[in-house]
Amino acid sequence: MKAFVLKEPGVIGWAQVEEPKLTPYGAILEPVAMAPCSSDVHTVFGGGSRKKPNLVLGHECVARVLEVGEYVEDFKPGEVVAVPAITPDWRARGIQEHNFKHASAPFSGHQLGRSQPGVFSERFLIPDADPTLAKIPRGVSVRQALMCVDVVTTGFTGAENANIRFGDTVVVIGIGPIGLMAVAGASLLGAARVLAVGSRPVCAALALEMGAAEVLDYRNGDVVEQVMERTGGQGADSVIVCGGGDQVFAQAVDMVRYGIGTVSNVNYFGGTGNLPFPKFSGGRGMAGKTIRTELAEGGRVRIERMMKMAQYGRIHPERLVTHRLAGFDSIGEALYLMKDKPRDLVKVMVTMNEREML
Repeated sequence: MKAFVLKEPGVIGWAQVEEPKLTPYGAILEPVAMAPCSSDVHTVFGGGSRKKPNLVLGHECVARVLEVGEYVEDFKPGEVVAVPAITPDWRARGIQEHNFKHASAPFSGHQLGRSQPGVFSERFLIPDADPTLAKIPRGVSVRQALMCVDVVTTGFTGAENANIRFGDTVVVIGIGPIGLMAVAGASLLGAARVLAVGSRPVCAALALEMGAAEVLDYRNGDVVEQVMERTGGQGADSVIVCGGGDQVFAQAVDMVRYGIGTVSNVNYFGGTGNLPFPKFSGGRGMAGKTIRTELAEGGRVRIERMMKMAQYGRIHPERLVTHRLAGFDSIGEALYLMKDKPRDLVKVMVTMNEREML
């Protein structure tokens, strides 16, 4: 069957790959809508661990169930479902330790398009359907569901780990799609004032729509100084890092409050080496600042909860989709859009046909 693959580092294209083999607890699905992610860009063009040749890419998908294994109880052929980007091995020992994202190995929760074939193929396997696939609630569109499988849950993960209290001032660094959902999540969790850091006009406008009080442009001066000026020199209660280069990690430590401040990171820092940690704003090791680094929450229950937020109008993730392409052959174009990031882009959605564009 046809699939869009990583042929070798930095080289992508189409290939004929083996058909997925049904497992007793699994399901074989066909894509309805897909979205390339910045993580796909990192996998192809970044400096991560080496992947096997002709690895099928992709982990953001709404799909139609084609076949189910003999032990699958909750899903039937013909259903259209949301496929979470994070698909842990629910039978791994570490799951009982609540280590959902790294249960059997580092990043074992993030299997699609990394350690197992991804969703950019004519058909793909989810080995454990019942605890993984998510039923789409009535009234939730394909666009909304597609954004929930990764972008919404990742942004909300950043907000949840930021220890936000009612009335807090929260900074969100990087307002691409994940940062925008972190803005929405922080607002929903009770932040009184969200300062969003970014420069692209389309993202700045959406940040204000999703709850930001102000957008700070790093091109207008040092963002740490801008935050400290707006907080009377005290700093933010929480900082959520959703984008940027290595320097943003130190900036987050610089701008968060002593004693009770939290830095929550869901950003991917490519390559090797070390992230800078500022000794002075780190209190020379005694600042009392909490640092959390997390992969997104995944699994069926999580994504169904995210879609409920869209169902009842608490969030509007469909607004993130600024570009839409039709046809399986558009995947390559869509991936390069995510790599090149034109200034009017937030997210691009690829549907299998024109009818499913809505």
